Amino acid sequence: MAKNKMGLRYMVAFAGVSALALTACTGPSGGGAGTGTGGASGAPITFGTTDKVTFLDPAGSYDNGSFMVMNQIYPFVLNSKPGSADPVPDIAESASFTSPTDYTVKLKPGLKWANGTDLDSKDVKFSFDRQIKINDANGPATLLGNLASVEAPDATTVVFKLKDGNDQTFPQVLTSPAGPIVDDTVFPADKVLDDDAIIAGKSFAGQYTIESYKKNELISFKANPAYQGLLGKPATDNVTVKYYADSNNLKLDVQKGDVDVASRSLTATDIESLKSDSKVKVDVGPGGELRYIVFNFDTMPFGAKTPEADPAKSLAVRQAMADSIDRDAIASQVYKGTYLPAYSFVPQGFTGATEPLKTMYGDGTGKPSVEKAKQALSDAGVTTPVVLNLQYNPDHYGKSSGDEYAAVKDQLEKTGLFTVNLQSTEWVTYAKDRTTDVYPMYQLGWFPDYSDADNYLRPFFSANNFLKNHYSNADVQKMIEEQVTTTDPAARTKLIGDIQAAVAKDLSTLPLLQGAQVAVSGAGVKGVKDTLDASFKFRLGVLSK
Repeated sequence: MAKNKMGLRYMVAFAGVSALALTACTGPSGGGAGTGTGGASGAPITFGTTDKVTFLDPAGSYDNGSFMVMNQIYPFVLNSKPGSADPVPDIAESASFTSPTDYTVKLKPGLKWANGTDLDSKDVKFSFDRQIKINDANGPATLLGNLASVEAPDATTVVFKLKDGNDQTFPQVLTSPAGPIVDDTVFPADKVLDDDAIIAGKSFAGQYTIESYKKNELISFKANPAYQGLLGKPATDNVTVKYYADSNNLKLDVQKGDVDVASRSLTATDIESLKSDSKVKVDVGPGGELRYIVFNFDTMPFGAKTPEADPAKSLAVRQAMADSIDRDAIASQVYKGTYLPAYSFVPQGFTGATEPLKTMYGDGTGKPSVEKAKQALSDAGVTTPVVLNLQYNPDHYGKSSGDEYAAVKDQLEKTGLFTVNLQSTEWVTYAKDRTTDVYPMYQLGWFPDYSDADNYLRPFFSANNFLKNHYSNADVQKMIEEQVTTTDPAARTKLIGDIQAAVAKDLSTLPLLQGAQVAVSGAGVKGVKDTLDASFKFRLGVLSK
């Protein structure tokens, strides 16, 4: 779709930002979705991304690329307004705790799917029941760990029965990747449905329907006239999403005017270049991305299922890696300051965030210490150099991932303590292999499902966690369960800090960098700032020209 090449264009990239920006930019920026009523919407929008869709079925995917599409086409019981992270009713009229373990939702009457069938409490119950039943390794079912059952006593009433009462995060969970509601007449109860069947069934009830679909090539969205949710009528009736294999081609198409808005992932070099472009400006939005290394406790060196299994030696390897890595150097040299060093499992700017890795490892100030790494391995009786098989992904987290992990390899090998075999795999394969013990240690990034520290703890460190890395600590599990139902803010904050300290001793994962969202913008497209909201959702419905 050709555009006026003389006009200024918008694009959005995810990059690093200070904790101040994370906490100070959460207010509404005005306008956006939910304000338009009736009449024709703005000109069509073309949106570009290097992200990939794994599955459109909410039970089968738990990644940013898939969730971006889900946010456009599926309804949620609760959602958040652009510019806010607070959960409020979406297709619901009301939602509240009616007892410590009962969260009761009243749906709006007369809701419909795009295929004409009724959208009612049966669909809501079905959606959550199937998430738990399917429990796909690449799905978000771990977010529903506190959900005991769902009841639908009448067509507009849903009662979520919780295992532990007063769950302070459950309303947020309903806005997360576990929360999209699906049509019980289209989706099977016991398996993931393929994308083509979903589209053929017209099982949409979000702001948009999908008119045409070529997976990870092109998606055409059209405004859904039957949508009755929180976000209201979208500002633009027609949006095309175009997928790119290379971020440089995405950047060039934005500059040429062939793409109006772009998101994930432009390199730090792209962003630096665009900062000097007089036709664009760079704006910062809230975010909470983490980039880290995951350790498989079964297959990493001295892991539980290796011939040389030894928990003490396995821990020493993780500790020595934590002692050796220079996060500042990676942030400045690879990402040119668009990411910040991360010294904990909860990003700075979130309530309860601490930095235990800064003092526990390296020189105690955040810098590496080769001597400390040597001592950790020596004390455990580990012979060096230790061979590390480290996997990373070159497309899902941006082209700079190659440089990031080349830097990690270089830093580790310069100590003389490690030999690093660095390998990469395309995301669609990577997402499956990482859960089946293929990679002893590997790169992962995390984009939060909701803006609470719990979302950086429960998915990673609870029993049967999303990482599937065989980490288990009963004390950590107990604290995670306790903080979820602790209503006193000060007591809950302390628990969140205690969890971070305990996990820092175990080193189930090794955080490297903290990121956020950067918008590179020009005149002509409105609503981009509203997509960079505190709920970490990207909404096409706020965009217009």
